[in-house]
Amino acid sequence: MNLPDLPVRAVLGELDAALDAHGAAVLVAPPGTGKTTLVPLALSERSDDRILVAEPRRLAARAAASRMASLLGERVGETVGYSVRGDRKVSARTRVEVVTSGLLVRRLQSDPELSGVGTVLLDECHERHLDADLLLALLLDVRAGLRAELRLLATSATVAAERLAGLLGSAPVITARARTFPVDVTYAPPGRNERVEACVARTIRLALSEVDGDILVFLPGVAEISRVSGLLANLSEVDVLPLHGRLTTSRQDAALRPGPRRRVVLATAVAESSLTVPGVRAVVDSGQARVPRMDHRRGLPGLTTVRVSAAVAEQRAGRAGREGPGRAYRCWARHDPLPAYPEPEIRAADLSRLALELACWSTPDGTALTWWDPPGEGPLAAGRMLLRTLGATGEDGTVTDRGRRMATLGLHPRLARALLDGAEETGARCAAEVVALLDAGANGADAEAELRRLRDSHDERARHWRTEVRRLERLVAGTGSPDPALVIALAHPERLARRRRPGSAVYLMAGGTAAELPPGSGLGESEWLAVAEATRDPGRAHGVIRLAARADERLALTAAPGLMSTVEEVRWDGDVVARSVRRLGAIVLGERLLAEPDPSLVRDAFLDGFRKEGLSLLPWPSEAERLRQRLAFLHRTVGSPWPPADAESLLSRVDEWLPELSAARRRADLLHVDTANALRRLLPWPEAVQLDELAPERLRLPSGPRVKIDYSADDPVVAVKLQDAFGWQETPRVAGVRVVLHLLSPAGRPAAVTQDLKSFWHNGYAAVRAELRGRYPRHAWPERPPGA
Repeated sequence: MNLPDLPVRAVLGELDAALDAHGAAVLVAPPGTGKTTLVPLALSERSDDRILVAEPRRLAARAAASRMASLLGERVGETVGYSVRGDRKVSARTRVEVVTSGLLVRRLQSDPELSGVGTVLLDECHERHLDADLLLALLLDVRAGLRAELRLLATSATVAAERLAGLLGSAPVITARARTFPVDVTYAPPGRNERVEACVARTIRLALSEVDGDILVFLPGVAEISRVSGLLANLSEVDVLPLHGRLTTSRQDAALRPGPRRRVVLATAVAESSLTVPGVRAVVDSGQARVPRMDHRRGLPGLTTVRVSAAVAEQRAGRAGREGPGRAYRCWARHDPLPAYPEPEIRAADLSRLALELACWSTPDGTALTWWDPPGEGPLAAGRMLLRTLGATGEDGTVTDRGRRMATLGLHPRLARALLDGAEETGARCAAEVVALLDAGANGADAEAELRRLRDSHDERARHWRTEVRRLERLVAGTGSPDPALVIALAHPERLARRRRPGSAVYLMAGGTAAELPPGSGLGESEWLAVAEATRDPGRAHGVIRLAARADERLALTAAPGLMSTVEEVRWDGDVVARSVRRLGAIVLGERLLAEPDPSLVRDAFLDGFRKEGLSLLPWPSEAERLRQRLAFLHRTVGSPWPPADAESLLSRVDEWLPELSAARRRADLLHVDTANALRRLLPWPEAVQLDELAPERLRLPSGPRVKIDYSADDPVVAVKLQDAFGWQETPRVAGVRVVLHLLSPAGRPAAVTQDLKSFWHNGYAAVRAELRGRYPRHAWPERPPGA
């Protein structure tokens, strides 16, 4: 085989020896060295078994197969073929097959031994895509338990390979050096209030004036590519070409081969390392990338724009130095901080699909596998819960037959459920149309209107949607009446929504969130909606519905039987309210009053009433209130075994002292409780016989009568006329605590307050005596009251 003279040829012998000796190896080679194309062809010459090359993207897989086939002078599908979602070109002659990582995961699930495969090459491992990380973990499990002879070769464009080599069993690390030319870096940050796209377009014009050759431009996504292309529309001597995964194969190929004129290639991250764009002498880097994150508006995985890492920025710049000295223009300030490496998807992405694949592999929690970075417990638990809700797994996490069918579709579990069940209920065509819409996102709020527009339109977005619809329709069969709302509800049962009240634009979703229809949505007359997309902005009382379809209660019950419940609800609302409530999640469908509610639920409602309104629900005549105060005093003063008598403590022991509660059904029933007798049930025995001794109700005066003691304050209080205290040498005590004496005039007005009567007789009494003698001359005012 006559292979081109690329840098990786120098290490092919070393690589082959490492694989023979260890069964695994790590190849570190920058883009353009031939690791993706030359290595698989070289390995195929030394083995009769098939070589599988796993690529993270469909575009890269097709391009790699096409390049290898051209080197052999063949068409794709002969010696070299590829398999990606919705497209496969292989034959009985195929020795090297390029597949996407996700598709190879699916193949492993159906054929864990990978029959007929001798070597798997995992390309671009440094990009840390979720499917690639899962694929690596599954292949390591296969080597450990099924096929120790299966050879694994992991390739990376960066030097962060030691951890990868450790995962492969201390595999050798082999490095291929690229022949590169120097690249000058120029920083061209956006001006004040200048959008990134405008800055990129301005920088492209600068690069065209300063550098010969083609220009490769890195932008985060398709929308930015479209906007920059529009800003460059007046360039007459240059071809502006897009390069991203949504393009047709012919348009992708146009960007990957030299053209008759100078070219500006506007590319997503797919051109960072997986593809080689010939003729490039300058790179313009927006400094942005799209990474998977949970799109809470759609309730599905989406893409978020982030700053690129320093490693990615360096890799992008290197594209300018492949064929000669080049220049890289960076659309950010020189000193702007960048993260060192991109964050692995497994740390930030939605893990529902990963959870389904793990369930199919019979390790629902993933602990049996060896990971580069293990999935987070929280996100994985959320994914596993969703699978149970959708019927993809049982309560123990074991995958169901339905779950296995869902996994084969290659969709998010929500969409897979909608496609399968929707095809049975609404027909394959309707289900495929709605699922394709949900997967891509919509521009309007009315799902049915959006579908009509896509069916009639001929723009690129509509063409891409129709292609996906045809693919999805082939995956399922079913007949039924078209109903977009049902398919949406099957994907998002918790987003079924019902209008809160007639005429309102606010709907309550089954998941408990309130959301409002925006003006002009065209959906305002519907009582029920199947909501596909909703947002919740900070500061708003409720969310905003972005995409929905008209529904009704019958549809809701069909789509979400798992959310249906009929429960007895007994709660406190100023009184015990008992009713049987039929719900769809948080949405009340109907209710009726209960004549004989569960007594335990009634008790809980009363306790809630006590917590909200206090012990005032019970009658507290003076006898009961004084007893409660005396108990509280003894608990503070003496302590155990005298019980606390505050509301919280009494409620914690309500069954001990208030057995009447078990028979109560309404608030009025509590009015007949004898609370004084109830509190006596808390008296400790045998200490209870000392109650009147330790905390007597009355205090005997020196003159003979008894007076009530007030225990409502921290210390006991006695109000007594001053003459009645004559004869006390010192302050009387209760349970060792000195009583607070409120000394009154003969008319009952306050004269003095003291807790130290002895000191009062010596120091304060003389002045009080002098004042009172003038007002009440007929009363005796001895000079020495203790002896009077």
